[in-house]
Formats: sequence, C-alpha cells, structure tokens
Amino acid sequence: MLVINKPAGIAVHRGPKGQKGGGSLEDHFSQLRFGLPRDPALAHRLDRDTSGCLVLGRHHKALVRLGKLFKSGSISKTYWSIVEGGPDTAEGLVDMPLDRLNPDRGWWMKHDPDGQPAQTRWKVLGRGVGPGGRPVCWLELTPLTGRTHQLRVHCATSGFAIAGDAIYGSASRNQGPGLQLHARWINVPMAKNGPPVEVVAPPPEHMLELLQACGWQAQGAS
Repeated sequence: MLVINKPAGIAVHRGPKGQKGGGSLEDHFSQLRFGLPRDPALAHRLDRDTSGCLVLGRHHKALVRLGKLFKSGSISKTYWSIVEGGPDTAEGLVDMPLDRLNPDRGWWMKHDPDGQPAQTRWKVLGRGVGPGGRPVCWLELTPLTGRTHQLRVHCATSGFAIAGDAIYGSASRNQGPGLQLHARWINVPMAKNGPPVEVVAPPPEHMLELLQACGWQAQGAS
C-alpha cells in the first residue's frame, strides 16, 4: 500500500464519464506505480476540501485486504480540525445517526434518528481567537464509524461547526482560509503477523494560522 498526504482542494475521484485533465488525484496515479505494471487505487476516500492521510492499494490483493480492514473498523484514524466556538467540556462523544439531506443534494448529509449509526469521539487540544476576535477551538476528532461528511455534520449539529465549512458551517464558498479539517494520523494493521503501519501527516499551510492561534507550535513541521 501507499499512504499519501492529500492536498486540500482536489477531488480524489475522476468526474463523471471518467474525464481526465488534472481534475482529480486519480489522474496522477500513474506516477505512483514504482515499478508495478498498473496504477494504485483508492482504498477509501477523503472529501475534496479535506487534507491528510489517504491510503492507496498498489494491487488487487492489497485492495481486498484494505477493504476488509476498513469495513471491519480495524483501521484507526484521527483528524485535526479548527471549529467555530467550541464545546464547553474537554472531551466527549457524538452519537448521532446520519442520512442524506435529500435526493437533490448528492452527498450532503443531516442528522436523522432513523439514519445510519454514526459516532465521533472528540478532544480539545487548544483554544484561541480567530479573525474578528471570534473564539475558535482546536479539536482532535476520532471517527468510530465512516459515514459521508460525518465529522462535518457532527460538529455543526453539536454547535461548533468546522471553520471554513461552506456547506454545514458559516463560511462563504471560495472565501476564507478553506476547510479546517485534516486527516492527521492513520494506523493500518496491514501485516497479519507484523506491527501496524502508522502514518502522521503534517498540517497543511492553510490551517497553520488558526492552529497557532490555538497553541500549536511547529516542531520540525510535525
């Protein structure tokens, strides 16, 4: 497998009809063959505007193995986010079923008591002041399930939307610092008899200002 640090602002999948032209990460997978005859393929996905750890399988056998690990919940992930305002306590759990907002909104989601189970653990890593003197909070988010837009909906519905979120938060499209959500760490028990693979992705440049406002200090770009 490969784990890459996905940039924010680029889709992982090609668009409709498989058109090319630099519009997605898949358009560039031929550069990641490293001696194999075929391109690697996505083992999971991240939103267009989310950065960080993205896992690719280098061949069919690897993809089957990774698919089973993701489906069984054996792969652990944590995200860093900057949210508007922030929770009142230091840590907690959001247990909130999700379903599609409506058939016309594609992948947009909402809280629905009759939807699919969705759980996210969160922990406050720091607090600060953002643009305009508004309070912001640096959270570590650990999804226990893998629903579409889970972290974004859970945070927004809990009263602390992710900063820069133009769908579920207060941000305007194409303005501001961009979505403040980063897939920081992933643990993949790929080898049956060996240690898991752990990968940490340094935070993207567009999140550094608010992270620093919340107390994060760069140490060797970690």
